[in-house]
Amino acid sequence: MTASDLRLPPGQPVTPEVAGWRYLSFAVHELTSPMEVGGEGFETAVVILGGGGARVGALDLPGRASVWEARASAAYLPPGATASVVPTGASVTVAVATAPASGRETASAPVRIGPEDVTTEVRGAGNATRQINHIITPDFPADRLEVVEVYTPSGNWSSWPPHKHDTDDMPREAVLEEVYSYRFRRPEAWGVQRLYRADGSRDLLWSVRDGETVIVTDGYHPFVATHGDDAYYLNALAGDIRTMACSYDPALDQVRDAWEAMAPDPRVPLVP
Repeated sequence: MTASDLRLPPGQPVTPEVAGWRYLSFAVHELTSPMEVGGEGFETAVVILGGGGARVGALDLPGRASVWEARASAAYLPPGATASVVPTGASVTVAVATAPASGRETASAPVRIGPEDVTTEVRGAGNATRQINHIITPDFPADRLEVVEVYTPSGNWSSWPPHKHDTDDMPREAVLEEVYSYRFRRPEAWGVQRLYRADGSRDLLWSVRDGETVIVTDGYHPFVATHGDDAYYLNALAGDIRTMACSYDPALDQVRDAWEAMAPDPRVPLVP
């Protein structure tokens, strides 16, 4: 796949056919009218990115003016469940991730994930401090899907040290398909995303912008927010094992030991 295949403009969905992988589909929708989600044979996650909230089947999800104003709310639909996503205001922006069912036992009915259910982790130190909001975690009763949102203060690095999850080597590392879907506090801003392999057969660098999506098929994938602009990305992942196990670039992994003597960036959490 070329650089243009892996970096998608706002509104372009990710499918297994587009990404060249097995499971994960992902799209962002600006809704002013109802949309049907879910279906036989696959599970679905709906995450509120902005707007007046939505009703997903029988589940009421509160809105947030933007990803900068509050934690997410989300709905999880187990395999076979369907629902209408109905805006409860004039409009709502939602991210929808789906993956085919493996037969693993999941929640028996749709699950509401409110902002109060989203847990926050401050990860890293110094200018590698970032905020991780866990929405659908490995211990959540889902099948393949996992979802987190990451806030990176201006000038800071995230996904650092660079990590990858493209090798079946449990418990050290699992194969996970992943997308990064970006937002910036200033829509005019941009950040820098790198995607590279240890053997040098791929080394891509993008100035990613608001609303774009990068497909992480394999390799290391660090990100940095440019000076003066806070950055956000939603991660949707899918794999065979409910884990986020990854391995780090051995040339850079030693920085994690140095974090013990460094203070975290006091700007984090960016969204309390």
